[in-house]
Amino acid sequence: MNKENENKIIEVIDKLRPFLMNDGGDIEFVKYEDDVVYVKMHGACSHCHMIDYTIKEGVEASIQEVVPSVKEVVNIKD
Repeated sequence: MNKENENKIIEVIDKLRPFLMNDGGDIEFVKYEDDVVYVKMHGACSHCHMIDYTIKEGVEASIQEVVPSVKEVVNIKD
């Protein structure tokens, strides 16, 4: 596992968190494994009908700008 890439991913997530929190949600970094980022969405984000769009077009796109080797971002559901 590349710790440098993991740190960059966490930085991106930390920058996105205030925007999600403004909408009553939150995002938690779970792990980075085999070029896949695992997150857990909380609050309003966990059951929002736009969750797939938020993850793919928001979180995943932002992370891939900084760490292009990331294949996808997966939301771990409860």
